[in-house]
Amino acid sequence: MRPAGPLLVRVARIVRTVLALALGCGSLSAKDLPPAPYHWANAKVGGGGFAPGIVFSQAERGLAWLRTDMGGAYRWDAVAGRWLPLQDGMAEGSYMGVESIAPDPVNPDIVYLAAGMGATSPAAILRSADRGRHWTIVPVPFRMGGNENGRGLGERLAIDPNRTATLFFGSRHDGLWRSDDSGAHWAKVAGFPAPGLGAPAARQAHGGVSFVVLDPASGAAGQGSRTLYAGVADPGAHHLFRSADGGATWQADDGARPALLPVKAAIDARGTLFVTYDDAIGPNGIADGAVWRRDGASGRWADISPPDRTSGGFMGVSVARSAPGTIAVSSIDRWNPGDTVWRSTDNGAHWTNLRDRSARDISATPFLRDEGPSTDLGGGDFGHWITGLAIDPFDAGHAAYTTGATLYATPGFGAASGLKWAPWTEGIEQTAVITLISPTGGANLISGFGDLAGFVHTDLARSPQPSFTNPYLSNTNNLDYAGQAPLIVVRSGSLYEDHPRDATLAWSGDGGMTWQPVRTPAIRLADDQPGQRYDLHGDAAIIVSADGATFIVCTPVPLVTRDHGRSWGLAQGLHRDARPVADKVDPGRFYSVDFAGNRLLASSDGARSFAPVAGKGLPADLGPGKVHWREQQYRLVASPFGAGDLWFQVGDALWHSDDGGQSFGQASGKLRVELFGLGKPVEGSRIAAIYAIGTLGTVRGVWRSLDGGREWTRINDADHQWGLRFRVIGGDPRIFGRVYIGTDGRGLMYGDPAAR
Repeated sequence: MRPAGPLLVRVARIVRTVLALALGCGSLSAKDLPPAPYHWANAKVGGGGFAPGIVFSQAERGLAWLRTDMGGAYRWDAVAGRWLPLQDGMAEGSYMGVESIAPDPVNPDIVYLAAGMGATSPAAILRSADRGRHWTIVPVPFRMGGNENGRGLGERLAIDPNRTATLFFGSRHDGLWRSDDSGAHWAKVAGFPAPGLGAPAARQAHGGVSFVVLDPASGAAGQGSRTLYAGVADPGAHHLFRSADGGATWQADDGARPALLPVKAAIDARGTLFVTYDDAIGPNGIADGAVWRRDGASGRWADISPPDRTSGGFMGVSVARSAPGTIAVSSIDRWNPGDTVWRSTDNGAHWTNLRDRSARDISATPFLRDEGPSTDLGGGDFGHWITGLAIDPFDAGHAAYTTGATLYATPGFGAASGLKWAPWTEGIEQTAVITLISPTGGANLISGFGDLAGFVHTDLARSPQPSFTNPYLSNTNNLDYAGQAPLIVVRSGSLYEDHPRDATLAWSGDGGMTWQPVRTPAIRLADDQPGQRYDLHGDAAIIVSADGATFIVCTPVPLVTRDHGRSWGLAQGLHRDARPVADKVDPGRFYSVDFAGNRLLASSDGARSFAPVAGKGLPADLGPGKVHWREQQYRLVASPFGAGDLWFQVGDALWHSDDGGQSFGQASGKLRVELFGLGKPVEGSRIAAIYAIGTLGTVRGVWRSLDGGREWTRINDADHQWGLRFRVIGGDPRIFGRVYIGTDGRGLMYGDPAAR
């Protein structure tokens, strides 16, 4: 072999320098390191969460926009036949709560978002000139409430159709605001009579300026509109205001219902205004409401409320621009017999209740079968929280409404009978994922959701059939599987507090397709206290041994069963409020952390007894490794790739043991870890691949390590950030490189290494 020449020596030195910098020995930062190419997609559910508003474009047929309360905004792409998420590249989580959306009524490429999750979160007006592909972000001094009570009001953001550079925004706390340069700068409208209540106390939500609408017939193109209406959903003597001079001055114009709060409004080409009123801002707690019409020419008001309202109020309202006189309104909080949509073709003089003549085809998203009682053909009830309602301005037969769980649409809105609705959700994934597992056998992914229970994902490209029944629980808080018998799965969950419950624990012997309830006995924590079943509120996690034979339920005093709940015992040596984990390979081994004593405990006799193990190398204070909420991902994890293979996150550092907890080594390097999970090792290695949400240098993102945490590679990029709102992460033990991420609002993501 010839000796290396000077050029090769210089190249080798450069390579060594770059490697040293990448390993943290120099000044190269994480932002200078290119992310590994990954392909990202949603594990399909289809909708799933609350979308408070839908708006059709008035400038282009087939174009529509949707806002959600925690998953960002979407655009309907008629060519692709799917909804496209518009904010996946944003790193600010608050912007994923969209308070209002306003497409330009003249230029279909321009759209604005009012974005801000809550009163204590950052807020901004977002502008796009290319249909949401790219955004200009304008931070604003007023706060929003995209995920607070009152998020169904609106639309708060309005564009003057006669001068589209002029925008108005009705804020929750600080009155009415105006921009005359396409949203680049904003100023408070000094003459508006309701300046706002200011910052709310605690978590109280203000309704504020609930909507702004402009009368297009009151102005000329390029000159601006003269007549504006703004509703105010705060306590006060007046709640609806009108301006006849383009917003310079305002007068109260309450009609006949000053005691109710105006929540939404629509105006037709003639200047006729339709307003829905309620006694609260919703989406819950509304007991009374009305629908009123104001004639544009005379200014006279008329109560046009549908006559068969049984309870609750009204929210959604829309006019058919291609069919004058046709309008629609929705009910809200009409829990018995359930919410509905009414349609009128004579400006509200007469109404047709569409609930009883409607059918829904939910075959594309079968989870809707569990959303409520149904008397409709095809399953799925009419829906609740119907705040978004829209009639296509180009086609009066095409209409859509949003619910707390989906978006329904119909092409036959004017049908005399047999009105058919179907979920219009292709591309929408707007859910919060609490927990997930990827077992060593059976389906590669089993998930636990908020509100939707959870799913067995046998095909990531299809909405799964619901199987989390017996018992059905709205939230799944923890999942576990038997490492050597992976078709045995256990879960714990919780149900809405006003629903009765008999069990919040269950086990499955067929990979989660069918379940049997697990019930623990009542226990007394002290002699002077009555016995109580501590498993009934969803706080008690359940774990299963590697062979599936032993369950531990984490009630305040952990209970152990070896016969699926027919009989119960205690584990000696376990402290109160312990949260054990089971070894994934050895069925006799279990582990637990005694946070009060700052020590690790282990059992080698099938959870009959626990005793301290050395835990050499762990921090002296283990307290930062404790979880404090039932929906938090647990931080002590047993790997399925070896007996005694443990990973423990303490604070933002990760520690690894391969000897059952006798000794630990640091396994996160310079990465500050928030969440982590394990996946299949790289070929030739026995060390699990680590996937983590964390921060390296100044870069927060999704990371992977293949060498036990010494080196980390970022695997998400600037286009895949999802507001950096994450709740759980896990790798796949059978597919190298596969990672699953449960977001808080953008559904369940999975990533695979992309072909280079």
